[in-house]
Amino acid sequence: MKIAVLGAGAWGSALAINLSTRHRIHLWTKDLDHAAAMNRQRKNQAFLPDYSLPESLKITSVLEEALETADLALIVVPVAGLRDTLRAIAASKIKVPIIWGCKGFESETTYLPHQIAEEEFLGLLPPCGVLSGPSFAKEVAQGLPTALTLASRDVDFARRMAIELHSAKLRIYTSEDVVGVETGGAVKNVITIATGISDGIGFGYNARAALITRGLLETTRLGLGLGGSMKTFMGLAGVGDLILTSTGDLSRNRQVGLMLAEGKSLDDILNALRHVAEGVHTANSVLQLGHRLNIEMPITQAVCDILHGVISAKEAVEVLLNREQKSEFISMEFLV
Repeated sequence: MKIAVLGAGAWGSALAINLSTRHRIHLWTKDLDHAAAMNRQRKNQAFLPDYSLPESLKITSVLEEALETADLALIVVPVAGLRDTLRAIAASKIKVPIIWGCKGFESETTYLPHQIAEEEFLGLLPPCGVLSGPSFAKEVAQGLPTALTLASRDVDFARRMAIELHSAKLRIYTSEDVVGVETGGAVKNVITIATGISDGIGFGYNARAALITRGLLETTRLGLGLGGSMKTFMGLAGVGDLILTSTGDLSRNRQVGLMLAEGKSLDDILNALRHVAEGVHTANSVLQLGHRLNIEMPITQAVCDILHGVISAKEAVEVLLNREQKSEFISMEFLV
């Protein structure tokens, strides 16, 4: 296949490197200087410096050049850039199937990615879907085994694309639950900040396990409220992604939590990361949606309070762990 990978951050570059072993890849960045540097160095020094870009991988800052012969557009930009990227594709008049790999809610609208796409294409969407699951960019670039979920309401499209993208080292499973897959990928970033804070304070593995488990409950509650399927949250895009990012130090959102626990300011943390940590931008949207659907989201509330400076990281985690005693069975009855 000819695939246009739109977005040359760490994740986009990793997918481009991985897929270039069996497909013809165009990697697009809107930054002319960034494209020139990658072409010159054959590395993405800004976002994924430890891995070479194969000579077969073409790099461009001209969107139409990437799209004109593509069989698929794989959008791997932060959620904040998804709308502009979709708008640019629509304006190009080039008709191409689309898969997005971003995780989060749009801050201004609280929309999931598929809702942004529906709005930008006025409901006349090309074949499309979402790619999500437990995956660190560095390991994908390295070719280490990874399993992802490709969700689309068009079952045939999902199956065709899964066959094309699937390999022994990049396993692709299919789903029809776009809402569930997107919600799992978004909310886990918020829960991961909380587990990072807990670990940074030194509350131990027991507290981490409690936060992950209760965080999965929050994720599932919201996902079901938005129309997702229960089984999705028990799979790769749900518990799988949550476990990986909450325990793996390659997670940017976990790093945010760890640094918040040290007492660093959010501005200093984000400047130090130099990469987007989606949980920071997603937390408010998750809390808004929880309030709108009358869903209790105590971990998300705590993360928002910490990010806004309402409460210290240590105080917030202690409040969470000392909340009113409840029966776990009763709290999960809505799932039955």
